[in-house]
Amino acid sequence: MATLKDFRDERIRKLNELRAIGIDPYPAKSYRTVSIKELIDDYAGAEDKSVNVVGRVVSIRSFGKLAFIVIDDSTAQIQLFIKSDTLSPLNTEKGHIGMEQLKLLDTGDFIGATGTVGKSKTGEISVFTESIRILTKALRPLPGRDGFTNKEERLRRRYVDMAVNPEVRERFLRRSKFWTATRDFLNQHGFIEINTPVLEHTTGGADANPFVTRMEALDQDFYLRISQELPLKRLIGGGYERVYDIGPRFRNEGMDEEHLPEHIAMESYAAYQDYRDGMKLYEAMIKYVAKETWGTLQFNNGDMQVDLDCEWPVIAYADLMKEKFNIDVFNPDAEQLKNILREHNMKFDDNASASRLLDYVWKIIRRSSAGPFWLIHEPVEISPLAKKYADDPRVTERFHPIIFGTEMGNGYSELNDPLDQLERFQEQQALRDAGDAEAQMMDEDFVEMLEYGMPPTCGWGNSERNFWLLEGVSAREGVPFPPMRKDSEQ
Repeated sequence: MATLKDFRDERIRKLNELRAIGIDPYPAKSYRTVSIKELIDDYAGAEDKSVNVVGRVVSIRSFGKLAFIVIDDSTAQIQLFIKSDTLSPLNTEKGHIGMEQLKLLDTGDFIGATGTVGKSKTGEISVFTESIRILTKALRPLPGRDGFTNKEERLRRRYVDMAVNPEVRERFLRRSKFWTATRDFLNQHGFIEINTPVLEHTTGGADANPFVTRMEALDQDFYLRISQELPLKRLIGGGYERVYDIGPRFRNEGMDEEHLPEHIAMESYAAYQDYRDGMKLYEAMIKYVAKETWGTLQFNNGDMQVDLDCEWPVIAYADLMKEKFNIDVFNPDAEQLKNILREHNMKFDDNASASRLLDYVWKIIRRSSAGPFWLIHEPVEISPLAKKYADDPRVTERFHPIIFGTEMGNGYSELNDPLDQLERFQEQQALRDAGDAEAQMMDEDFVEMLEYGMPPTCGWGNSERNFWLLEGVSAREGVPFPPMRKDSEQ
């Protein structure tokens, strides 16, 4: 049985033969005049016209003086109809290969073909080929779809996965549409995109453990951002009214079906809005992005079905915790919370704070909730950057959309009282000093910004987890190149 080495050796032999006869197997120019999809979609306008198409060789059938090659340029596939009496002979000056050199081609190679558009006797749209140039000689054969099903191998060699599985390529086109639609919606609503630093002296805006790196130029350690929140709010303090940032953020934590340490996220801030305004705006945004990306507002994920095409209910955090587990979130009983977590086989730190235990219990409820609905009014203790609710200062003006068992976003009326913010930072820093690596850091510069004044503001953030869930894939399947343990055999 032939091995990969055997196939590779044979292709290298062909590569050397091409070079020996004066053909460059890796030229820079391709001369394409039309994509295959454009040609097929406008066949009436292309028929009998000369075109130059390019693509990867999918199949080769040769019958002496007649050959058929199917190529794929990622937009579509087309057949090259090749006859020995109409194909130009070997021409090293132009890089053309003749009928005799077709045997030096393999599936996976990239070629260019010039010819006339027409239909074969079977009615198949074809390019009746007059010349062929090799554009790239592939030294490894692509596996068949049925032979490339190991999940770890697919994720590790994603370029192969994309090459043999068109649906994977389509997924990342939708991922691009997802973020394009997000930008379009925000731009249409008066927001401007301003990129914020990835490297920070003090990182904050979320409960997360940061990555640490070293900047040699300043001889100091920096954190990779866990959120874009605090720099964007500094922009609001600086006089901008509506800003957003889309880019990577980093959280040095575990990986699961919904989380990756590195992922793309968006955060936006609008001055002179509160959380009620935010719920209306971002419900409309989620619906707009879903419609633009997938063309529907109805989705399935596992056993859950979701219809976003409705006015989403609004439910208070305290009411939901009381209803599900008879928990008083304003006077939490740590032992009650721990017992609930044990009953549901949830892992937790026995020394965790009551607010952290509340968050773990909430996750039990959340994971069984298909939604959509808005969760509002989380307690102050678990919302260190949100403004207190005027009618009940025990809770905050915070809002989450719950869809497919997860929080598909996080927003609140931003805390702009500098003394209140300082006190909450101090409480978070005390938790951090006590060993809670995810508690927020003291950020004195941010407090100073608030002392100069920041107007009433509504903030919002969501990550590409929204894309993964609506696409119906895991986190690692939902990004082109997921983090993998280094392959020592590679």
